[in-house]
Amino acid sequence: MKKLFVIGTLLFNLSFKAQLDVAGVKVPLVFKSEESALILNGAGVREKYFMDLYVGALYLKNKSTDAQRAMDADESMCVKLHIVSGMITSEKMTTSVDEGFKKSAKSNLAALQSRIDLFKAVFATKINKGDVYDLVYDKSKGTLIYKNGKLAASIPGLDFKKALFGIWLCNEPADEGLKKKMLGN
Repeated sequence: MKKLFVIGTLLFNLSFKAQLDVAGVKVPLVFKSEESALILNGAGVREKYFMDLYVGALYLKNKSTDAQRAMDADESMCVKLHIVSGMITSEKMTTSVDEGFKKSAKSNLAALQSRIDLFKAVFATKINKGDVYDLVYDKSKGTLIYKNGKLAASIPGLDFKKALFGIWLCNEPADEGLKKKMLGN
């Protein structure tokens, strides 16, 4: 009986530590995809002009500080974006995504354009403070884009996933500080 009490107490205490607080956002330590459970690699804040825009979190099968490995891996992973600013609009997000893909995809941009357009269409509806976007790569299904838990798009191709994740992890990321945090630094 005493063992059960100790185990119960431990599980109860761990449930409260199953998330990380980043800029007031509770970031789960585990992301459950259809294929497997992914672990939080790191999370941070995307800032622009000293304003917090969103909290970004990277989930991988195994922790890694190697951005190139994460971008190139053909395995389940996720980038989770929690919108923390009411200043983000569909237009601003689309512009940022365009800039990110130009830096990430470089010479492959034209080949990806139709899929990039599908991705940008997810941001056509109003973006509100508190919205959550899950960008989930699944080897057998491609990149699944969820807005507030609802599937908004499914985009095929490892090449697309590499360019998409490259927005945060390439050599010219959207935010260098966020990249470091996502990589656990």
